Amino acid sequence: MWLFPFREPEFRSRRLAARAAFYLLLGASAIFGVMVGLLLVYSVNMPQMDELERYRPSTTTELLDIHGKVFGSFALERRVVVPYSELPPVLQDAIVSIEDKDFFTNGGLNLVRMVEAAYQDVHSHGKSQGASTLTMQLARNLFLSSEKTYGRKIQEIFLTLQIERHFTKQQIFTLYANQIYLGRGTYGFEAGSEYYFSKHARDLTLPEAALLAALPKGPEEFSPVRHPDRALKRRNLVLSEMVNNHKITESQAEEAKAAPLGLHLEAPANSEAPYFVEEVRRQLEHEYGVDEVHGAGLRVYTTLDLDLQRVANQAVLDGTATYERRHGWKGHLQNVGAADLDSYRHPDWTQPLVANAYFHALVTEVTAAKMVVKIGGQQVTMEPADWAWTTHFKATDLAQVGDVVYVKVVTASPSLHVILEQDSGAQASMMAVDNSNGEVLAMVGGRDFALSQFNRATQSQRQTGSSFKPYDYTAAFEAGMKPTDTVLDAPASFFTPNGPYTPHNYEADWKGSMTLIDAFAESRNIPALRLADKVGINKVIAVARRFGVTSPLPSFLPVAIGAAGITLEEQVASYSVFPNDGIRIAPHYIRKVAQADGLPLEQKTPEVREVISLDIAREMMVLLQAVVQHGTGAAASSMKHAFGGKTGTTNGFTDAWFIGFSPSITCGTWIGFDNPSQSLGDKETGAKAALPMWMDFMKVAIADKPNEQFSKANAPKKQLDVPVAPEGENQAAPKPSKSDDSDSNSDDDSDKPAAPAPTPAPAPPASDALPNDEAAPKTAPATSAKPAPAVVAGPPKPVTPHL
Repeated sequence: MWLFPFREPEFRSRRLAARAAFYLLLGASAIFGVMVGLLLVYSVNMPQMDELERYRPSTTTELLDIHGKVFGSFALERRVVVPYSELPPVLQDAIVSIEDKDFFTNGGLNLVRMVEAAYQDVHSHGKSQGASTLTMQLARNLFLSSEKTYGRKIQEIFLTLQIERHFTKQQIFTLYANQIYLGRGTYGFEAGSEYYFSKHARDLTLPEAALLAALPKGPEEFSPVRHPDRALKRRNLVLSEMVNNHKITESQAEEAKAAPLGLHLEAPANSEAPYFVEEVRRQLEHEYGVDEVHGAGLRVYTTLDLDLQRVANQAVLDGTATYERRHGWKGHLQNVGAADLDSYRHPDWTQPLVANAYFHALVTEVTAAKMVVKIGGQQVTMEPADWAWTTHFKATDLAQVGDVVYVKVVTASPSLHVILEQDSGAQASMMAVDNSNGEVLAMVGGRDFALSQFNRATQSQRQTGSSFKPYDYTAAFEAGMKPTDTVLDAPASFFTPNGPYTPHNYEADWKGSMTLIDAFAESRNIPALRLADKVGINKVIAVARRFGVTSPLPSFLPVAIGAAGITLEEQVASYSVFPNDGIRIAPHYIRKVAQADGLPLEQKTPEVREVISLDIAREMMVLLQAVVQHGTGAAASSMKHAFGGKTGTTNGFTDAWFIGFSPSITCGTWIGFDNPSQSLGDKETGAKAALPMWMDFMKVAIADKPNEQFSKANAPKKQLDVPVAPEGENQAAPKPSKSDDSDSNSDDDSDKPAAPAPTPAPAPPASDALPNDEAAPKTAPATSAKPAPAVVAGPPKPVTPHL
């Protein structure tokens, strides 16, 4: 009892201590619960590391030509994955120095930097400070969004710890170096090196490596293309950090800082064969799907010969420029207004400035004696000699400030020199195939892909003129006629369901009795119509179908002289049958497709079949060679080579064609306006407007084949590089995708760009008995990617200059 007053304080202190311990444990439990709750909340749906072990980043699909040269690509993210060994030490040092100095020794987190960043965020009332290590950046780029929230940061930390547990530092660095975004659509340092410097990452110099290491912080903010001054300062900061991190010396840093950015930007993707690339893309997406094509890193071995493609590009550009000059200066230039001189950018300015290239340029200054134009970031002055062909002596008579003119680059270095050209809207196309296997070697679908993606080689159905006549003569030979048989070239009227049809030749004369050879070589219309009328126009159309023509062919007599629209691709494929001794090989663009690991994907084989007999093919070869030897294509005989072919010109000179071949290559050209009623001009025949482009191409195509010859009349059948279908299948005609009896077209390719809107053709006269062929209106389908269905109420009117 006496002790109680002395023990009471001790009891109270114990009770207070127990209560404090209770509340402390309760608080700790609450904190622990909150942490567990946060862990559960922010770990829900987080990726597992076994997913990362199987991770395959989206990589670039590459297109290769027949020589193994890369000329095009598809990519959702432009990335080239490389192993750790391909990342040079200078690049590793630059990245680590600026992004995470302790990367190879820390556990993925830098606690000191995180505390400092949190302190700054609290006091600045924001979340602007970063403390991310390379591993944290990798976790964020692979799995998380870029929003700046504490929740995302917690998830980032959890993922970082897991990545550090499951992967080595070399593996983490490799993943980071292949994943990070570097601007301009490039991901990873190999793709960045190829884009900014046109070299592999392993070949980077110190200043180049420092510039690339500067970009992850802000690919757009520090873009060396858009903001070179910012990029230079950021690069020099990287060099200073490398010095502080003892990776380079002061003298090395100073030397590197004195170096310019040294950009050598990669040429725009798919710029050399854009129409070909689009055809390949459509086919690949149809066969393998969009995701596989654009993200699986396929290697597509195509049929393109890049050297010949460049020749075809130049032939089309030069051919249309020559045509434009023949018709003098027309003006009618687009004017963007003086206020937009600094901001204006033409679509074709993405192409490299090289000799013989054509560009649209903006006039920034003009006086009587000079014209200053801008192309991209460069300005160049033209003098009177550069526009002398226009016959205008003063530049002020040609253009004014703000006009968009068309120019050709004469020299690109050491100084830029351009001459004035003209773009009045004329278009042209070209396609070439290897006769022995049907491989498409070159394709040009128009004058400028940057302005129009419509492919005039595969999508445009234009009246063929006399280039249709081989089907007439083939049908006649199958009916028993011979090349030396005669046909009457004299005035004639033909009875049609719509009344009498009285056509004329393009020439204002009559030759009387002619051999089929001469009638074909001189492209006389009346003999061709007599033959088609004799065998029946349906027989002629059936022959065309066997050759693979699927475009609408109404069963009316004027079709025999080219009154229906056919694509250049169809014509080229058909003409290759003749030097192939009657075998048709469907044109194709792809040899094989390999996955990223090298394993091949299943690839369809081209359709191969015999469409005419050996004897008929050899007889037709006599006619087709006569065109070049002494007919409308005689200009090609100056090349002293074995050629055959046929010109084609339509009424009003709206379409000009030449389809021709050597023993090894078949090539076709077309020139005209997208508006099918717009004339190229008087006397612009196939021989004058289209043949020169064909000759420019074939001169190069046959340069390494000086002694090739066509098969002789009694020679064995030509051996091709592809198997022929069994005998029972040889004569089976392809199923036409369009009706033979109407202009309707069921073919639908929603991915194809819309054709230019046609101008309505003039109304036909009341009578079908036309006074002359020049007055005959065109009725064939207009240029169109997907022609609209049309009701045919009567026969198409004749279209007659056909040369």
